[in-house]
Amino acid sequence: MNLVVALDALLRENSVTAAADALHTSAPAMSRTLARLRRVLDDPLLVRAGRTLVPTPRAQELRPEVRALVERARAVFAPPQDLDPSTVERSFAIQTSDALLSMVAAPLLSDIRRHAPGITLRFRPESMEDTPALREGAIDLELGVIDHVDPEILTETLSTSTMTGVVRASHPLAKGKVTARRFADADHVVVSRRGRTRGPIDDRLDDLGLTRRVVAVVPTYSASMFLARDTDVVCLAACRIGADWVEALGLRTIEIPLDLPPIVVGMAWHPRNDADRAHRWLRERVRAVLAD
Repeated sequence: MNLVVALDALLRENSVTAAADALHTSAPAMSRTLARLRRVLDDPLLVRAGRTLVPTPRAQELRPEVRALVERARAVFAPPQDLDPSTVERSFAIQTSDALLSMVAAPLLSDIRRHAPGITLRFRPESMEDTPALREGAIDLELGVIDHVDPEILTETLSTSTMTGVVRASHPLAKGKVTARRFADADHVVVSRRGRTRGPIDDRLDDLGLTRRVVAVVPTYSASMFLARDTDVVCLAACRIGADWVEALGLRTIEIPLDLPPIVVGMAWHPRNDADRAHRWLRERVRAVLAD
């Protein structure tokens, strides 16, 4: 690349001394570079005409080509300009649960339609969880409880929430104090894509010598909410994340009388996208939506 820059200066100045000054080097060093260029290109490039140097026909052919090459190279190494979201034409794949999707999709989409109409969001279900989807580029951003990522994956905590029980208004637990025994004696619906029936709640109940009855395992939070609306079962949801469904379906929340760990919601992305300006802008928007 240094030879190309030197050639550009020589062809622009038609002078070894002026080219050396332009590149902040010495005239003897530039003279040696010219000699090397002549060998490489098998052409004199600059020849003496009286007291000045004039370009050969080959040098004249090369001049615009070399100038364009130098300008392109400088553009590559130039500091990136501030991103204008309105000019971005891009598609992003975001993996998240249906519960979190119901919370973030509308405000995030409204924000993007207003500021970056060229961006398309492709929301993906959690079916790719426990796979190297971020590493392989199948998804660009993961939202949810991040606890299964590859070692190089970058993560950021966005919010924390507590787990709450959800029942219909006529459910016995909707009235009176909910004790651990009353809670355990109720029929429960569990959300698990893998069909698992146990979770942290069962560990806490074990400590108290109690066992809950799981009558159904469903793959999505929305399915559990509709079951809670139509039958006397208890389903679970994060306080903040499930609030819209609870209100829309006319459900009631109950405090779970157990010491449960908080639900930590975060986002994860591959290092290849860390410095990408459009991806960084998207992360900022997601961060703002979950902070509201």
